[in-house]
Amino acid sequence: MIILRIEHAVPDFEEWKKAFDSDPINRKQSGVLSYRIFRRADDAKFVLLDLAFNTTQEAEDCLSKLQKLWNRIQGKIMVGPQTAILELLEEVQL
Repeated sequence: MIILRIEHAVPDFEEWKKAFDSDPINRKQSGVLSYRIFRRADDAKFVLLDLAFNTTQEAEDCLSKLQKLWNRIQGKIMVGPQTAILELLEEVQL
């Protein structure tokens, strides 16, 4: 499984969540299988997301869509996105 990890600050979490839930890039059509949203325990205005994909190409294509979106909303809904495409090697639930 391939994970697109996104980290960024949000001026207002509720506004960010509303924008995220509106799904402006159509996550399912973009190949997203699932996603997880995290907030830092020490900073409620810093969000981390893991978007899961079958292939690296799907993750790269989705990231390209997101970068175009971010150019329009940078500083309003979110600030300073950092990304990484990761390969999940192992996941164990105990």
